[in-house]
Amino acid sequence: MNCPLRRTAALLFATAALAGAVCPPASAAPGPDATLEAECSTRVRGSHATADCFNGNSTIDRVQLHIECVRWWDPDMDTAPVAVTPARHVALTQRCWLGIRHAWVTHTPG
Repeated sequence: MNCPLRRTAALLFATAALAGAVCPPASAAPGPDATLEAECSTRVRGSHATADCFNGNSTIDRVQLHIECVRWWDPDMDTAPVAVTPARHVALTQRCWLGIRHAWVTHTPG
C-alpha cells in the first residue's frame, strides 16, 4: 500500500539527513564574536578570596583578581595580571583585613 503520509515522512527524513550532512551544528566551532576567556570560579571565605581559572582555549588569557573590602579604611586590592596559557590552571588569592564585599576576575587577551 502506497500511502501519501508515508511518502511525506520519508521525504522529511531524507531532507533532515541531507541538511545535517551539509550544515554542521552551530556549536561545532566558535564564531568570530566568541570570547576566548579562561573559565574562572571565585570563592570568598571570611577575609580571603580565591579565583581558580582554567584556560581550555587555544589562546593565552591574562586574568586578574579584584576585591572590594567591606570597611572604608581597608584598601581594595588587585592581584598582578597572570597569563593563563592553553590547557593550564592558575589560582589567584587576595585578602582584606576584616571582610570582603565583592570579588571578581577580569580578562585581557594574551
